[in-house]
Amino acid sequence: MTDAPLADLHWSRGYTDPAWVRRYTTAGRELLPSRRVWRGPGPARALPTDSAGIDGLTITAPDGRTLTLQDLFAAAQTDAFLVMHRGTVVHEHYPHGLGPHDAHFNASAAKSYLGLLAATLAHRGILDRAAPASAYLPELAGTAFGDSTVDHLLHMGTQVSYAGRPFDKAVEAQRYFAVVAPPLRPFGYSGPAGIREHLATARATAAPGTEFRYENGHVETLAEILRRITGTTTSTLLSDMVWSHLGADEDAYYVLDGEGTEAACGGFSATARDVARLGEMIRCGGAVADRQVIPEAVTAAIPDAPEGYAERVRFPAAPPSTPATLSYHDYWWILNDPDGSFMASGIHGQRLFVSPGLETVIVHYGSQVMSPVAPVAPLVPAFLQIGAHLRRTV
Repeated sequence: MTDAPLADLHWSRGYTDPAWVRRYTTAGRELLPSRRVWRGPGPARALPTDSAGIDGLTITAPDGRTLTLQDLFAAAQTDAFLVMHRGTVVHEHYPHGLGPHDAHFNASAAKSYLGLLAATLAHRGILDRAAPASAYLPELAGTAFGDSTVDHLLHMGTQVSYAGRPFDKAVEAQRYFAVVAPPLRPFGYSGPAGIREHLATARATAAPGTEFRYENGHVETLAEILRRITGTTTSTLLSDMVWSHLGADEDAYYVLDGEGTEAACGGFSATARDVARLGEMIRCGGAVADRQVIPEAVTAAIPDAPEGYAERVRFPAAPPSTPATLSYHDYWWILNDPDGSFMASGIHGQRLFVSPGLETVIVHYGSQVMSPVAPVAPLVPAFLQIGAHLRRTV
């Protein structure tokens, strides 16, 4: 792969430009080829709506700042914000021209949706968590991810370098985008042409399970395993197992690499309302009305990671003074609060927050800039405080 400097990668200049980020997060199908996640043949399931009057609520940030919801939206460059309490939409807001029927990139929040599929297949005995990835993908034998177990993949426990380069998280994120999206490649790019070729260049720098390392290759390896054992695409698998049972308003979609493979770790887009339906299904123990979509044991296990598999890591966006830590289980971030809250999280402010104890589901889409000079929007504290307010007042 070429050693073009990071600044030469087209993607990097967008990190600090909200307009560029918003174009990327709302127009994925216009930038890259895509494959739909079918919503199924049935009618959309109505979402009850009732205002809970949270417009005037103020949020206290970990650094002591007090923010109104409008302050929060400005800090996060919010594109969509939807709050459900006990299955009812109590707040819905779409700045910047996005609408209820517009799909928005979920970025790395998509990792959690793949984790849900994998946990379900493991629960059904179709996927063996203890098996090495190479048992399913023989071509990855001898590579970092091939020598990891499925459980290592689900908990990002593989220490890896690509193509002989020292590992750098930011640089490898840029390289991944270049692999997936030819329009984002720097001049003179000569690296892998697709995700599977990229994974084959991964080499271990420590034994699997030594340390938590947040890296996209874990997810892409697992996605390929699920494709092999089910004989179908990631898009069809998500539709068959989940999306077509939610009563979704719209099809979702994944963007594809040059080989037609879904970018499973972050290439998923859907409406805020439909992601809220997904979160509500999980909050309700895997059920939609009287239909069990995901086994209750799978959804119950999300915030209750088995001992030894709940790697403690500081949330990347949390200020250093924040005393709380998060756990990471099956690609979900566990908040370790008294209400069993957890979330899917993606760059630029994509979040699906689920709190069984607070009976609350929140979806946030954003185009937040990624810059050391841009204050971090306190999204997680806001979600928890909104949920606590609803529990007290509704």
